[in-house]
Amino acid sequence: MIVILSLWFITAFLSVQISAEKWDENPISTFSIAAVDTENGDLGVAVASKFFGVGVVVPWAKAGVGAIATQALANTTYGSRGLVLLEDGLTAEVVLKRLIEEDEERERRQVGIVDSKGTIASFTGSKCNVWAGDLQGKNYTAQGNILTGEEVVKAMGKTFEETKGELAERLLAALVAGESNGGDSRGKQSAALLVVRKGGGYGGFDDRYIDLRVDDHPEPIQELRRLLEFKFTLNHIFKAYAFSREKRYEDAIQEMEWVVTKEPENGSYHYDLACFYSLSGKKKESLNSLERAFTLDPKLRSLAVTDSDLDILRREKRFKRLLEKGR
Repeated sequence: MIVILSLWFITAFLSVQISAEKWDENPISTFSIAAVDTENGDLGVAVASKFFGVGVVVPWAKAGVGAIATQALANTTYGSRGLVLLEDGLTAEVVLKRLIEEDEERERRQVGIVDSKGTIASFTGSKCNVWAGDLQGKNYTAQGNILTGEEVVKAMGKTFEETKGELAERLLAALVAGESNGGDSRGKQSAALLVVRKGGGYGGFDDRYIDLRVDDHPEPIQELRRLLEFKFTLNHIFKAYAFSREKRYEDAIQEMEWVVTKEPENGSYHYDLACFYSLSGKKKESLNSLERAFTLDPKLRSLAVTDSDLDILRREKRFKRLLEKGR
């Protein structure tokens, strides 16, 4: 038994050693862009790679402080420590210098840093696998390694500069451009998008305005695009409910009308719109939305039976007929 256990421990130890060696030979080849919107303060990183779960490693950001992408043979302390140094008031250039000076493996690292004022700093170590390099522009830095060529980061930068909309949309557009121009030379697997905004997280309790990750997918960037579109839809829903709590029903209606236009086959969204119409005193509009909601999702009838938001409709014959239809 002792011999068997000894052999097991030796095998396990060798397995760990082999895994460590293999890890050392598999840096996070990726293309990413870190940027800031100096008008509203949004900071973020978008990244894609032939690597499982790249969003866990590469993107780092803190509202009012900065955004950092750390990759190649990634040193994640570049992200965590770099943000602390930025928050202490150091510029992006000084932070970068301090990070790489203290790292013996710096020539195998790649990092891009943007601070809240739009100051840029980046570094591509001489031992990063080719093609490796970076490109800077106003308020952004794009970088990548093991890419098909320089055209990847050039396309990312050009597209970011030319795209309109929120920072998240511009970052995603840059990723799409990078992939369209070759991307990771090994293929596709994961992608992530992180955008921070003060109070931008759920309930306003944190700064994670957008935090989306596609860990393993044949078309990760396209899936990331789908998730971002859904996230924007949810933002409108959250706004609608916030307006409703403040009894700003017309504003709530406007938000939900946008939502049902984007998602016309979702019964729950039509139901929510019906509730806001009801609360604002618009009986006809509410009944029309309810009918559409019940057609798409008959189970919603059971919710309407006791929903106080619909109390204004209780004596309406049409409302009673709509409820009885499902019995």
